[in-house]
Amino acid sequence: MLRDLIPTTLTAVPGVSIQKQAKIEEAIGLLIPYLESMADSLIVTGDKNEPIGVVGGREIVEKILANPSRSIFEDVIEKIMSNIVTRVSGTSTVRDTVQDWKNTGRAFSIIPNAIGGFSVISARKMLEVGKISMTDMRISELPKKKIHTFSTNSTINEVINAMLKNKTRKILLENTNQFISDRIIIEKIASDLNYLKNTNNFLEMPVTGFGLEYAKVITKDIMVNELASIMFGMQHPYAVFRDQVISPWDICLALLSERMQEYD
Repeated sequence: MLRDLIPTTLTAVPGVSIQKQAKIEEAIGLLIPYLESMADSLIVTGDKNEPIGVVGGREIVEKILANPSRSIFEDVIEKIMSNIVTRVSGTSTVRDTVQDWKNTGRAFSIIPNAIGGFSVISARKMLEVGKISMTDMRISELPKKKIHTFSTNSTINEVINAMLKNKTRKILLENTNQFISDRIIIEKIASDLNYLKNTNNFLEMPVTGFGLEYAKVITKDIMVNELASIMFGMQHPYAVFRDQVISPWDICLALLSERMQEYD
């Protein structure tokens, strides 16, 4: 059970909430510091402050792709939120939690905390479980997935479409360990582009104008728990090993393996 695996930190990450009537611009400003962090997404609350939805990077880039104009930021967050809110408790198991995430397509759950509110459990949080796992599984044994890439000639339109089509939040620049993510795109929109006030053709902008970041290159075939420990200490965990990329979600999927079922 989760409370047995991470008893002291299970509810340590408070949920970041926003009212359903708030504007998308306000949500973006609140969301940016939390994307890819332990919190990762915003909890949307209703009239009685009850959780009614979730907004993350995917909802924001989908909306911008559909209408890349300044006007979208005046819409209310309720219009773009996902109304699927996954809940867990201290008695929930890792397997059930990850399976719920597979079913919903979002590695994010809320859990009641001691002060009457909600904390969150995300893929990033599950790295805590991964790093204490007793296993002989090496990262070369993780299921390989297709590496989605872009080129220096790609536009933001092409990158966002590739992200949504392939259900990934990060894409590598071909033949490098540099990547772009929904977080990087949203940060650019909010800062340099002033919520698209400073551009008339956002989707046609070259991706080279965005600040790419570097995935950590792993050169040795280390144990999965070792990689989980390394990624836990990274601000934006993402790793490249030989011909595969590894994110916190891949560690979550590894936790379903019988070889990762014993914990220290």
